[in-house]
Amino acid sequence: MRTQDSTDLCFPHLYNNSCKTPTSPWTEVVLVQIILSFISLITVVLNLLVIISVSHFRKLHTPTNILLLSLAVSDLLVGLISMPGEIYRSTSCWFLGDKICLIYNYLCFTITSASVGDMVLISIDRYVAICDPLRYSTRVTERRVKVCVCLCWLCSAVYSILFIKHDLIPMNKDNSCYGECVTVVDFITGTFDVVLTFIASVTVIIVLYVRVFVVAVSQARAMRSHVASVTLQLSGPTATKSELKAARTLGVLVVLFLISFCPFYCVYLAGADSFSSSSVLAADYLSYFNSCLNPVIYALFYPWFRKTVKLVVTLQILKPGSCEAPVQKIN
Repeated sequence: MRTQDSTDLCFPHLYNNSCKTPTSPWTEVVLVQIILSFISLITVVLNLLVIISVSHFRKLHTPTNILLLSLAVSDLLVGLISMPGEIYRSTSCWFLGDKICLIYNYLCFTITSASVGDMVLISIDRYVAICDPLRYSTRVTERRVKVCVCLCWLCSAVYSILFIKHDLIPMNKDNSCYGECVTVVDFITGTFDVVLTFIASVTVIIVLYVRVFVVAVSQARAMRSHVASVTLQLSGPTATKSELKAARTLGVLVVLFLISFCPFYCVYLAGADSFSSSSVLAADYLSYFNSCLNPVIYALFYPWFRKTVKLVVTLQILKPGSCEAPVQKIN
């Protein structure tokens, strides 16, 4: 016997197993879709500019910029895959099938893991540049950074299988009804992810940047004092002004990353069932919004990014030899 109107179901012909259609007002759904779609589009465009800039101009082929390139790729995928998928499944029924749902969830897990890995690598890069400037150029080379970036993405791709392994077996389908796209993570896997991806990674990032901050402050003070500067020079090499500026800029990047992702993991650490669905979605969207903020930070702090964007937008990069343009270089 039917207990609800079939028009309220995603799949009326499967009324016993079908999910109910979202009950939010139509105007509210449209408004949310427009705003989030606009943010998604801006995220894709801005990060695409970062990718083109760093890839095209040889002066920007530095270890630090390679890490920023990897981060821009993950941010681009957030705007291209994660955000549109989240908008779709949170405002309407999921009609794309279980296979697309599985692929979507797998890609989302991979992108998130790669983003966290990029942030850890950026923190390590700045730690070596500020705390051990003498050996930075020999220890942190372009080739080594490229290998680390490739390993980061490879490990993220393999690691994300843990979250979907249960969904790979049709008999273990955990969806409560047809018309939704969810992935149920068991307690052991969830705990391991929180410890590794959140607690361990955040701890490493904070510890390294606290050390960077302390050293950067001491060196900045030494630069203001001639006596201290002489003493510092006698005691050993110091980071250059550009290194300190890069550390400050990337520090802002890391802080915003932590602010954006901490609510996301805190919600799932406390248990998503303890919060309303709107709170869980807000935490998800906040973590996605970080991908839109990163290119804005580059535009605010990096003159080379503003200059390269102008060259890209005006199609100057199509001219022969444009890749050798004297854009500003950072280490």
